[in-house]
Amino acid sequence: MKRDALELLLRNIEPPRGRAWHGGVTVVGALRNVTAREARRVPRGGRHGIWSLALHLAYWKYAVRRHLVAEPIPRFPRSPSNWPAVPRRPDEALWRADRALVAEEHRRFVAAARALDPARLTRRPPGKKSWTYGELIAGILAHDAYHVGQIQLLKRLVR
Repeated sequence: MKRDALELLLRNIEPPRGRAWHGGVTVVGALRNVTAREARRVPRGGRHGIWSLALHLAYWKYAVRRHLVAEPIPRFPRSPSNWPAVPRRPDEALWRADRALVAEEHRRFVAAARALDPARLTRRPPGKKSWTYGELIAGILAHDAYHVGQIQLLKRLVR
């Protein structure tokens, strides 16, 4: 039964044909064909733009992956970690590098989730953690869906 639960989570992390259950794209798909200028644009009121949201999503996949794997993981390459700083001006090379970071953190997260023993889904990571491994993985799915929706809306607003 736990193997089925893990498989369900994995199908939602890495959906067939890149389309999530709700019909929307994944994080990596949402960033496809977004220019640095579009990604750097910040909505009024100091809200987060596409670039900021993309790095935030990469960070949280990294943060949860740290709990899923046994070996130490190097620090997240951007800072501050939860909402990494974005360049002041659009830069296509930096945007390509950050999109690659998002894709790589996604790939590493998927690999860590695939390697998880299904028996651990209902267990909590060591320490005083409030969430089980399964809840952490499901949380990433919800987090992705929420912020990808924001990215899709921001793309329409900046174009």
